[in-house]
Amino acid sequence: MVSCEYILKNPDEDHLFIPRQAELAALQMGLDEKAVMRIRLLAEELICMLPQLLGYGMGKFWIEINEKQLELHLNVTIDKTREYSVDKILSVSKSGKNAAAKGILGKIGVAIETLLGSNENTSVYDTYGVWSRGLADYDESTIWSLEAYKDAFRSSDTQQTYSEDWDELEKSIIANIADDVRVGVLHGKIDICVIKNV
Repeated sequence: MVSCEYILKNPDEDHLFIPRQAELAALQMGLDEKAVMRIRLLAEELICMLPQLLGYGMGKFWIEINEKQLELHLNVTIDKTREYSVDKILSVSKSGKNAAAKGILGKIGVAIETLLGSNENTSVYDTYGVWSRGLADYDESTIWSLEAYKDAFRSSDTQQTYSEDWDELEKSIIANIADDVRVGVLHGKIDICVIKNV
């Protein structure tokens, strides 16, 4: 089952309908109160990414329910007439500095920039393992996956080498509640899918 699609244009809007729709979908699945709250928290985390994402162009949000899985989708069509250099996107930040490598949502942002080829500092950020530790093959295409990023920590001594990143994983709402977050860029569109098994 697929929900209605909601058009996202203005990064300054509050987009509070997103967590409301996620909550309704979870209730429709017959989930208990705790599970409904977790789905809502994931949707609220998505809202935090919208100012950066909508800097690239117009977006869409929808929810898909597949048997025992709920997926929150964000899709942004890249407006090629816009100038969306990293510097321009950063100009909306109060500090004007790139905090993208901090926090899991920031790392997802770095993955998007890297997939777009617009991150001039990819080699700097890869010291955090954002790109190399999150690569995954999915449906014959390469994407960045939060689950692959977490697996890289689980299967090596990376936790100690990148203890700050490991701490972020342990404290992150999206990393602890979502079963996966998949990020891909194809045909001029950025796709983010937050997956929760219920």
